Amino acid sequence: QVQLVESGGGLAQAGGSLRLSCAASGRTASTYAMGWFRQAPGKEREFVAGISWRGGSTSYSNTVKGRFTISRDNAKNTVYLQMNSLKPEDTAVYYCAADNYNPPGEYAPYWGQGTQVTVSS
Repeated sequence: QVQLVESGGGLAQAGGSLRLSCAASGRTASTYAMGWFRQAPGKEREFVAGISWRGGSTSYSNTVKGRFTISRDNAKNTVYLQMNSLKPEDTAVYYCAADNYNPPGEYAPYWGQGTQVTVSS
């Protein structure tokens, strides 16, 4: 079993930055590919970014590419999402996921509870 806890969400102004963290616990947590997803009100959950278990491979959705950066520190069992140049349309609940496949998909077996990100214009 892997438990995931997100943190770092909050309110930011357009053009600003936030860094999300996802702390993973469980004996094999560091061996999973990790990803970030988000769900805005009235919309389906969508993939944002993914990273392989060693961190050597990353992927991004076209809507965040060049603005967001995913990274991981396996010594700390933590995955990060650095979000720069934030836009109001980035407002959503952000979820962390752990999966056997990279990039993680909608059917990933482990999910966090989510953290709210709100970007004001």
